[in-house]
Amino acid sequence: MSMIANDWLTELGNEFKKPYYKTLYEFVRQEYNTTQVFPPSEDIFTAFHLTPLSEVKVVIIGQDPYHNVGQAHGLCFSVKPDVDIPPSLVNIYQELHDDVGCAIPNNGYLVKWAKQGVLMLNTVLTVRAHMANSHRGKGWEEFTDAAIRALNKQDRPIVFVLWGRPAQMKKSMLNNPNHLILEAPHPSPLSAYRGFFGSKPFSKVNDFLQSHEMAPIDWQIENV
Repeated sequence: MSMIANDWLTELGNEFKKPYYKTLYEFVRQEYNTTQVFPPSEDIFTAFHLTPLSEVKVVIIGQDPYHNVGQAHGLCFSVKPDVDIPPSLVNIYQELHDDVGCAIPNNGYLVKWAKQGVLMLNTVLTVRAHMANSHRGKGWEEFTDAAIRALNKQDRPIVFVLWGRPAQMKKSMLNNPNHLILEAPHPSPLSAYRGFFGSKPFSKVNDFLQSHEMAPIDWQIENV
């Protein structure tokens, strides 16, 4: 696992010293040594690397990484440029188009968002191939909860985007009145029609940022 080296380390450094993390580290290391695990080990902390704590303006909380070959690279909902766009992201793009008029791109690579301050954080950071939620309950949740608590403490306005029940379970940790919480059903094909479509999260994020004199997010993902 490539370690976190930017300002996140100030907030999360103590987590690496705790007993739960030692157990988690040994579990994850054994999994990578004995089976196929996603994302590649060097990409586990990509969300933290691309979006330093001091630059976070928006937090999108996902569940666990995509579990098919070549998809996951450390950002929730994002896939590498040469990979088919997963169904949930297809629906995110449709809402993005309907909400703010973005053209639907030919890829699902969301690094552009991360580099603008959108922290795209799964609550579990690894998964065994073809076995969704296979690393749930092993310790990642404690680590990512520490990250969410660090974000909640920030005195500048941040938007938290909670799609679906697992993400919304984190709402109780978010009690800072500076922040905005946006909730909607998950964008998966099973639930998108229950209120994700039409929820207008992207325009709401930018309206909030601009009302606090912060630059809006350029949501348009370019074709590759």
